[in-house]
Amino acid sequence: LCHNDTTLGHLCLRLEKLDILKMSHQTGIKASSELQEFFSVCKMKDMRTLAIIIENEMLVRHSWSSALGDWEEDYNNQVMPLLEEKTPRYILFRLDGTEKGSLGDEWLLILWCPEDSPIRQKMLFASTKATLKRQFGSTQVKDELFASSKDEATIAAYKKHMQGSKVPAPLTMREEELQEVRRQEVNTDVGIDTKHQTLAGVSFPLTTSAVAALTAFTQGNLQYVRLKIDLSLEEIDLDAQETTLSVDRLKDQVPETSARYHLYRYDHNWEGDYLHSVVFVYSMPGYSCPIKERMVYSSSKNPVTDYMQATLDLNISKKVEIGEGSELTEEFLKEELHPAQCLHKPKFSKPKGPTCRGNKRLTKAPIQQD
Repeated sequence: LCHNDTTLGHLCLRLEKLDILKMSHQTGIKASSELQEFFSVCKMKDMRTLAIIIENEMLVRHSWSSALGDWEEDYNNQVMPLLEEKTPRYILFRLDGTEKGSLGDEWLLILWCPEDSPIRQKMLFASTKATLKRQFGSTQVKDELFASSKDEATIAAYKKHMQGSKVPAPLTMREEELQEVRRQEVNTDVGIDTKHQTLAGVSFPLTTSAVAALTAFTQGNLQYVRLKIDLSLEEIDLDAQETTLSVDRLKDQVPETSARYHLYRYDHNWEGDYLHSVVFVYSMPGYSCPIKERMVYSSSKNPVTDYMQATLDLNISKKVEIGEGSELTEEFLKEELHPAQCLHKPKFSKPKGPTCRGNKRLTKAPIQQD
C-alpha cells in the first residue's frame, strides 16, 4: 500500500507539471516600465544573467550579473544560486552563440517552478511566460527550459535537453509504413520504360551578401529581403533589404518585368496574440519573362527555402506565389496565414419540383371479364 501511495504521489506531481507546461491563457501581467528599459541595457555584451519575479501583479527585476568567464562557468556560478526553494522566477541567461555559425545574442529562458511552491504562483508564472518572451524579444530567445528541481536545471540537464531537441520525433507504425512505401516508389525498378525522378531542383550557391542578409533576417534585424538569380554567374545574390517595411509598401518591392524571391516578416495581431509570421513570396510576372528565367526561378525555389529552413533554422509560416505586386495586401496575407474555417456545413437542400404540372394521372387496373 505504501508503494502504491508513493507511485500515486509521483504521478500526481508529473500531471501537475504537465498542466503547468500546457497553460496558454495569459494573465495580463506585463513588465514594469523600469524592466522594459532594462531589457535594452541587458542585451549589452557584458551582461550574462537576469532574474525576474512577479511582484504586485507586474514583472520586475530581481537581480542581474555580468559575464565573468565563458557561458558554462557563469551558468554554474550565477544560475544555480538563484534556484531558491518555494520561489518561482524567470532566469534569462546569455549563451554567447554556442552553435556553429551563430553571431551571439542568443538567450536561454529558464522557468524555475519548484514543486513545493504555491499552486497559484506556478499558474501565474506559467501563464505569463509568453508575455515576458514577447516583451523581451522572441527572436532573441533561442531555447526554453522548465525546471522544478535543481537536477533539472544543471548544465548537464540543459545539454541533454539540447541533444533531445535535435532528435527527430518518433514515428508511429503507420507513418513508418508510409515512409517505406514512398521510398520503394522512388527506388523501384520496373523496366526499360520506367521513369525516374532525376532532378528535384536547381541549387545555385548564395553570395556572401545574400547569406549575411538572410542571417540578419533570421536574427530579427531585417524585416524584408529580396533575392535575385544571376543567370550569367549562376548564383543567388542579394537584390534589396529593408530594416522596417510596412505592408502598404510591400507591393512596391515587386518588379514588373522580372522574377524575384521575397522574404518578409509580417508583424500583426491575431486573436489577441502578436505574431511574427515569416512569408516567402515567389513573384513571377507571367510571360513577360524569358522562358529560361521562368524555368530557373521555378526550379530553384525549393532548394532556396530548404536552405533557409535547414541551415538557418528559419521557420517559414507560409509560401505564396504571385503574378504582380498589387496582390500583396494585408487582407491577402491574413487570408493565407489564417484561412477561414467553415464549421457549419449545411445539408443538401432538395430543389422544388416544377409548378403547374397538372393533375396526377391515376392508372386503373383493367376489369377482368368472366
